[in-house]
Amino acid sequence: MGTQQDKLLSLLGMAQRAGKLGSGGFAAEQSVKEGKSYLVIVSSDTSDASKKHYRDMCNYYQVPYFEYALKEELGHAIGKEYRSVVSVNDKGFAASLQKLTGEIKGGSAINGENQ
Repeated sequence: MGTQQDKLLSLLGMAQRAGKLGSGGFAAEQSVKEGKSYLVIVSSDTSDASKKHYRDMCNYYQVPYFEYALKEELGHAIGKEYRSVVSVNDKGFAASLQKLTGEIKGGSAINGENQ
């Protein structure tokens, strides 16, 4: 397809191979709380309660938050089966991903959208 969506998912795969992602709830939460996270991406089919948890945590720690793709798509992009949340722990990857999120139609705003 060659869409922005494909670019975002392939960039996530590159970040995973470079060891710059925290994937899964525990790893992502730990990255945010330790100040290592530059962007959190939550799958769009994650429960509303989980989305609220990550959104609130990201607002508190001032980490950009974005809802994107399905659990299966996020997981597949990083070589796992399913992933509902990933933390991008590299400033360069996070900046590139944020640029793409701004270009994707229907994407949520990054920081502080619900304040």
